[in-house]
Amino acid sequence: MSHAAKFIRQLEGLKEGERSQLRRLAGKPLDEALQGFDLLTGLWWPLRRESQAAPRRETSWLLSKLYAAFPLPHVRPEDAGARPTLPRILGRCEPSNKYGRLRFRARFDTLLCTQISALEPHLHWALSTVADAVKRKRCAGLDWAQLLEDLSIWDRGAEHRRRMDVREEWACHYLKVTKKKGELTC
Repeated sequence: MSHAAKFIRQLEGLKEGERSQLRRLAGKPLDEALQGFDLLTGLWWPLRRESQAAPRRETSWLLSKLYAAFPLPHVRPEDAGARPTLPRILGRCEPSNKYGRLRFRARFDTLLCTQISALEPHLHWALSTVADAVKRKRCAGLDWAQLLEDLSIWDRGAEHRRRMDVREEWACHYLKVTKKKGELTC
């Protein structure tokens, strides 16, 4: 099991009071409140002590707050046909009318162009869209572990274990395009 999957398993075990504390800390840095720092330390430090490959602390903090706000079911890749990643689900949720599609894509583009330090409100929008899709039974949930792995390398670019930058990969998944010989083709 990956370190990201272990972290998600710990998030799934949070009690409502702990999730409530994390929700109150939305938009705030880790060092602003001792209770948030303590909560994250209890979740993150055992994984970090086990391995340096554990998800980054900043992204674990971000994902913890988002999970508390949107405790969507964690759908593991083996439980679903296509990976239920955030960009794929958003691609399926894109409105069909022209105006709605343009606004939706503009929001997704903004998300892709945002640095990790300012990403929380954009991910909040994206996860509220996914939560609505789950509520309407358009999807079963989200691969939270993949989201954590993607966010962990968000600002690191293509040099981190992947041939393609995470943002580029998300755009491809969203638009359902393939990469051929260095060019994106629809």
